[in-house]
Formats: sequence, C-alpha cells, structure tokens
Amino acid sequence: MLTKTHRPKYLNLLKIRLPITGIASIFHRISGVLMFISIPFLIYALSLSVRSPESFEQVCAFFDNMLIRALALILVYSLAHHFFAGIRFLLLDLDIGLDLKTARASALAAILAGLAAFVVVVIGVLL
Repeated sequence: MLTKTHRPKYLNLLKIRLPITGIASIFHRISGVLMFISIPFLIYALSLSVRSPESFEQVCAFFDNMLIRALALILVYSLAHHFFAGIRFLLLDLDIGLDLKTARASALAAILAGLAAFVVVVIGVLL
C-alpha cells in the first residue's frame, strides 16, 4: 500500500524560519568551525610575535589591515558565542532547561550574552 506524502521536493534555506533555539545551535556549530580553522593562523601569529621586536611589529602591521581586523572581530564574537552557547548545551545535557519556554529563553540569553561580551571586548580594546 503506497501513500502519497506531501513532502517538499527541495528545501529553500532562505525561506525556512528557524526558531531561536535552532539559530543558537547553528551559530554554535559555525563558531566552533571558525575557531578550529583559525587555530593554525593564531598559533603562527603568536609564535611570530614573541620571536623579536621586529617580528612583533610585523604581526602588528598584519593586523592593521581592515579585512584582517574584521576577521579578528568575527573570531572574537565566535569565541564569545561559543562559550555561552556551550554552557547552555552543557546545562541541557544535565536536563536543566528542557521545557520549551526555558529553552527559548536560554537560547536568546546565550546569543545576547555573546553579543554583550563581544561589545565589552571591542570597547575594551578601543579604549
């Protein structure tokens, strides 16, 4: 007995409206990937910066580029969001905050806490 299903033939990701919990989860994964990819570059920049004063100036000159600064800001936000969303997921693993209302509130709190930490770090660097 075959039944006809009304499933979509394709998924248009631009038309799907994810709940806030899904957005927090996807941002958590993306931020983890971004941080993982950046590890070799950051280790190289750190090792170069501690070699000599001239190599430190070379790293400083590298970070004077606006594109590199934008990428560094994205990494700072990735770190902040990944930290707070990771705490949220650890609490969910401990069966804390599993009901829908609390899960939505904790997802929004993780996103806002990541943004707040990002703003604090940026303001701290600019001052």
